[in-house]
Amino acid sequence: MRLFICSLLLIITFVFPFVPLVKSATPTSLSSIEQYLTTAKFQQGEAALLTKLSENPNDDNTRFGLGVVQLMGGTERLMQSLYRYGLQQNAVTQFFPILRLPVPANPQPQPVAYQDTRNILQNLLNDLDKVKNTLEPIKDDQVKLPLRIGLTRMDFNADGKLEANESFWKTFSLLTGIRATETTARNFAIAFDAGDVVWLKGYCNLLSAMVQFVLAHDTSKLFDSTAHLLFAKPQIPYPFLTSERQAFGFSIANISDFVALIHLINFPVVEPERLTAALRNLQTVTALSRQSWKLILAETDNDREWLPNPKQKAVIPNAVVTQPMIDSWLSFLDEADNLLAGKKLIPFWRKREVRGVNLNKAFTEPRKFDLVLWVQGTAAAPYLQFGKQTDASVWQRLLQVFRGQFFQFAAWFN
Repeated sequence: MRLFICSLLLIITFVFPFVPLVKSATPTSLSSIEQYLTTAKFQQGEAALLTKLSENPNDDNTRFGLGVVQLMGGTERLMQSLYRYGLQQNAVTQFFPILRLPVPANPQPQPVAYQDTRNILQNLLNDLDKVKNTLEPIKDDQVKLPLRIGLTRMDFNADGKLEANESFWKTFSLLTGIRATETTARNFAIAFDAGDVVWLKGYCNLLSAMVQFVLAHDTSKLFDSTAHLLFAKPQIPYPFLTSERQAFGFSIANISDFVALIHLINFPVVEPERLTAALRNLQTVTALSRQSWKLILAETDNDREWLPNPKQKAVIPNAVVTQPMIDSWLSFLDEADNLLAGKKLIPFWRKREVRGVNLNKAFTEPRKFDLVLWVQGTAAAPYLQFGKQTDASVWQRLLQVFRGQFFQFAAWFN
């Protein structure tokens, strides 16, 4: 599980939750882009920036800003959808990146059907595609967009008002447990540059792959039996589940619900073309990551860097990037490409089987996804073949270079 899951709002739940925020040297006045973000006027901002781009299509700074406004607008739509249907905050929702968002409690939630949840994901996918299409034409290596992203406000409950808890910095505090204030957010700026444009495109592709994977499968049985753990008024065929709602703990009902949740991660494939699209998204992620690091390594400035090269200082305090880290990351990308293309195989965990798993075929020749059988091993049987397996030394080097924090860095590096 990993996730910017529609935005920086989402990745912040995974990236360096153990460091404090510090002040950056930033102006007190708001830039034009920040004005749209801080007032949650995403539609107005999008319209204004599109008009500005029509007058000067080569203005990549404006294009970058448009992509950020669209991204935050999409995040607000996601939050509003989850609020509308009364997303519950409990131990179960913490397992799913999107559902970890601190959606406020809705005193009057609407009933939610299975198709509504698919619509939420499709809308998220459409918003990610819009951002990718906006950012794609950017070619200026000198593009720069300084932003105090923590000042962004979103109307989570769609009541037309912006309340104190509907700010990015407040959400950051709730998600990570790190104390932040509006003053901190006002003094914390990131100077996003060309490398970050490509990084953001990569993250949109990563999130798109995750959404495509879910939409490729029929998850209706899971919804029918466990949606009461996620939403206030699910439209399910078992009313006794919703009438027994209680705090999540070690009760027979809760334990059986959790067992059912694991048991029902057994999804038939209904739209196999989405899995092919997900594979393309993942292959695009690795290509964009290489391009991003090429741009980052060529930088000679040192200006509030989101992703720094070894000669720069990250705006994230205590976050240091070394050349061995980058070299190991690039080796990881090569290995990931070989796995996604089926040129190398994933070692099978059962010792008496010498064949490996062809990951490419799992996407291009999909079968029912059964989590328990994948863990057990029998679901992997159709994809077992003889061939060269992934180089264990690459993964060992990653663990050594990143000092056991590879997954935290991976979420940041993309």
